Amino acid sequence: MKRVPLPLIGIGLVAGLFSALFGVGGGLVIVPLLLLFLKFPLRGATATSLGTVGITALAGVITYSIHGDVKPGAAMLLGLPAAVGAYYGAALQQRVPVRTLSILFAVLLLAVAGKLFV
Repeated sequence: MKRVPLPLIGIGLVAGLFSALFGVGGGLVIVPLLLLFLKFPLRGATATSLGTVGITALAGVITYSIHGDVKPGAAMLLGLPAAVGAYYGAALQQRVPVRTLSILFAVLLLAVAGKLFV
């Protein structure tokens, strides 16, 4: 019997909680935790994080829909272009050196942190 990787479950729980509370989960929570605690390579952490988005989003949208908070038209207008952007972003990421990706991601995290403190 294969052992269940408990750190992945923990990261998933934290990401789900943060996703529902603050609207963040993948890039801002899962990727750094996979890099820090499980030593994933950056591309693997990013790809794994994207693999969780649909599952996380479905759980959140069902819960928020029950409360009448989802605006379907706005979700479609955001979601469809976001899907196109994700396709091209994933293709671009394969061409950018990992060191450059790491620096850009660190800058993004610092910018988000700075905005939250202001």
